[in-house]
Amino acid sequence: MNNDLDAIEIRVLGCLMEKELATPEYYPLSLHALVNACNQKTNRAPVMHLDEAAVHAALRSLGERRFVYRSDAGRVPKFWQAFAKDHDLGGRESALLSVLLLRGPQTAGELRTRADAMCPFENLEQVTASLDHLTAAGLVAQLPRQPGQKEQRSVHLLAGAALREQAVAVEPDRAVPLPVPADARLTELERVVAALRDELAQVKGEVAALRQSLA
Repeated sequence: MNNDLDAIEIRVLGCLMEKELATPEYYPLSLHALVNACNQKTNRAPVMHLDEAAVHAALRSLGERRFVYRSDAGRVPKFWQAFAKDHDLGGRESALLSVLLLRGPQTAGELRTRADAMCPFENLEQVTASLDHLTAAGLVAQLPRQPGQKEQRSVHLLAGAALREQAVAVEPDRAVPLPVPADARLTELERVVAALRDELAQVKGEVAALRQSLA
């Protein structure tokens, strides 16, 4: 597996994994719902300010890796993740990994508290066992214990080394606006326009068919 996801891809994948467990009734997610999930001010570190173009670009990249898929079954396209299933992750492993993706390195106690709403843990031993599974799969590692710290922290391994080091040092709940390249905005605008044209053509066809049936 190529462990070189960028910060936006990590946020998007983490949100899809989180929402699948936390709010299954609203899953898969539309692009709008996913943008809102990425930009939450709670349970996110760092806080991001992403627009639809940035999130859509990350979805496209994750789709190329077959981590994420798009469904056009409804009126609005929706997105779902296949990463957990493809890596044989159970509910507990998925919950822990999503929290690591969304909040950075954490202790077992912190992970249990933050993942419990998605998948309950009876004790820290269950958290440790799930982390061991993720470690064996090459998805998580233990950070060396820092001076003054009683517990080790776990970190996900889905990013490159430089990004992982940045995540280790990031301040919780720190807002980090990420600029979106102009070409990404243009590509997204072109996609939206094309989708609107297709929808308009479909509506015109339905109206024409209705008129013909009433004639």
